[in-house]
Amino acid sequence: MSTRRISSVAHVGSIAIGGDNPIRIQSMATVDTNDTEGCVAQAKRIIDAGGELVRFTTQGIREAENMKNISARLRQDGYATPLVADVHFTAHTADVAALYCEKVRINPGNYVDPGRTFKHLEYTDEEYAEELKKIERTLIPFINICKKHHTAVRIGVNHGSLSDRIMSRYGDTPEGIVESCMEFLRIFRREHFDDVVISIKASNTVVMVTTVRLLVKTMDQEDMHYPLHLGVTEAGEGEDGRIKSAVGIGALLTEGIGDTIRVSLSEEPECEIPVARRLVDMVDECTRLRAAAEASISDNTITLDVDSICQSGSSAQGQCDWETLQLKVAMTVGALLIDRKATKLTLKGCSLFSSEQLTTLADSILQAARIKFTKTEYISCPGCGRTLYNLQDTIRRIKAATGHLVGLKIGIMGCIVNGPGEMADADYGYVGAGRGKISLYRQKECVEKNIPEAEAVDHLLALIEKDRAL
Repeated sequence: MSTRRISSVAHVGSIAIGGDNPIRIQSMATVDTNDTEGCVAQAKRIIDAGGELVRFTTQGIREAENMKNISARLRQDGYATPLVADVHFTAHTADVAALYCEKVRINPGNYVDPGRTFKHLEYTDEEYAEELKKIERTLIPFINICKKHHTAVRIGVNHGSLSDRIMSRYGDTPEGIVESCMEFLRIFRREHFDDVVISIKASNTVVMVTTVRLLVKTMDQEDMHYPLHLGVTEAGEGEDGRIKSAVGIGALLTEGIGDTIRVSLSEEPECEIPVARRLVDMVDECTRLRAAAEASISDNTITLDVDSICQSGSSAQGQCDWETLQLKVAMTVGALLIDRKATKLTLKGCSLFSSEQLTTLADSILQAARIKFTKTEYISCPGCGRTLYNLQDTIRRIKAATGHLVGLKIGIMGCIVNGPGEMADADYGYVGAGRGKISLYRQKECVEKNIPEAEAVDHLLALIEKDRAL
């Protein structure tokens, strides 16, 4: 039986997050937030699938104001699920969104700090302190609006969108990611605002798990106990996206960390919900299995008897389908691999699946834990109303053309919010730059701008082939 980390409770509309409340499941709409009908229809699909919160991008005032219409339509149709506005770059948009949504997500990396240029900036201590005062001057009016309207807040830090200021002082480190969060959190506490949920996300599972653990330790040292939202951002789609999410989210859930989760898949958002539900439902079982797996470690290898796993807990009575097995094994061993207590994984003794399937699964989990790369790595976002091209079709085309390039990492991003930053963990990046326009990156360097979408995949392949010929 897992022991949940003790957290405070954040009230988000009709639900409570943290404390003794269930782990909440959520997703994010992918349609344009100005499209009221499309947003309402997609929100209903997410909610009907079991989603307990629905997030929408509000990249500007117009989108924030349309949340009023989306909310009214859903309430009219009997849906009371809390709605969350996702804000980047324009702080005033958060002020408006707080009038109409039960919760507003702000990103410390771009709430006050300007967009990233990846330049090193030098600050004296006095200059750095003045930058923090700028945050406070902008944040306090927003907090007061949230107090008045009983709007909760998510402080959502992304590894891919840290500010130049944070990167210059702390580097690309877990300490920098945590401090980006804590700067904001300390202001909320000074203002006696407690309906706060924290998230720290990365596409790299090791970075994500290491940083969330450090955040918990840092909050404890400052007597803070806010609820945590977990997710592996840009996890991808299909089996790889599910396995990567289970490794990262599962590592923390089996340590009792996490009050709400999202599985970020490059698929229709309602497809995320049953995956998240399975992870939540398997927490206690995988916590027990994790202890047994750790005890099995010999010669740096975790050895799991798959039939025993299939016959245990929620998978008993022949209910262990392939996806359930993938999620359960990845969740069981995720923390052990991330902590490098073992770097090899052997799956054996299965009457339901072939040895080839089990070997492929073990390799996929090792890749998700950043240990052994046996295929191309795709870091692809799930899409949202900011996405500037046909994401799912593009992912299929890129995979079909590059699937043979073992070990290569390709980032496929719908927009610039996390795109360039996540290029740090990718060899190449394909990023939406404008409606129907794509920019290509070699790591953090933009090498081609504003390519027509119809030509961009060919340009990406040509860039890869040119580099590999050198």
